[in-house]
Amino acid sequence: MAEENVFTAKTVDAAIEEGLTALGITLDEAEIVVLEEGKKKLFGAVKAKVKVNRKTSDAKRAAEFIDGLMEILKISAVSEIVEDGESIKIDVKTTNSAKVIGKRGDVLDAIQCIAGAVANIGRDDYKKVVVDCEDYRGQREQTLKNLAEKLAKKAVEKGRKMTLEPMNPYERRIIHSALADNSEVKTVSEGKEPNRYIAVIPNNAKPYDKGLRYGERSFDKRGGKPFGDRKRGERSFEKRGGRRASGGTAGAKRGKKEIHFGTFLGNSGSNGEE
Repeated sequence: MAEENVFTAKTVDAAIEEGLTALGITLDEAEIVVLEEGKKKLFGAVKAKVKVNRKTSDAKRAAEFIDGLMEILKISAVSEIVEDGESIKIDVKTTNSAKVIGKRGDVLDAIQCIAGAVANIGRDDYKKVVVDCEDYRGQREQTLKNLAEKLAKKAVEKGRKMTLEPMNPYERRIIHSALADNSEVKTVSEGKEPNRYIAVIPNNAKPYDKGLRYGERSFDKRGGKPFGDRKRGERSFEKRGGRRASGGTAGAKRGKKEIHFGTFLGNSGSNGEE
């Protein structure tokens, strides 16, 4: 039985040309494997033999990889190519989106990273690959934009630097972009990967301010009352004798506040940078 897409001729070039014509493709669209070089013998000649196939697109190669990965993970899913131009977008259709997305999109990000490597095999210029599931990327982006505006407003109101929990470079870019035109604050990235995070600094920030993570409060160890709950000018008193605490360990210093926002931004539980 003849092999599929195998063509023979007197020379390799002639065999390739025959294959391209049969498949109706150009040389750039073809994957060619030379099986036998044509050569002359004392009696007769051996024909050249080549195998010609239509080249698999970068997007299709990435989608096939994702389908294979889902099969290994025993997740029922199908990858659909949404865009295949300067960048590639692949949408994963599944009934088990929680497993595909993971906590705060960590599984989806890992799939996207590997799929990007697969799509760029043999390419000189890198082609961006985005893997999405149930519009998680769009929802996440809108959540981050809303959070950025809220964070900027609080930073200005309190006159303090505020920081978010660590994010990947893609999500940090969203925050930077969302506040790029805000004239009252500036954004900077601080820390080292993988714990790099965004700090939102208001123009009216106090020079000594270091900030506190969002949701954290500094507590007075003596009375258990948050320092932040005291009004301006209110004195701290010992519970035991009513004496005003001062100096030593008994008089804990008022803590400098560093405000960090730590918010669950993904919906997966229920279902290159600046």
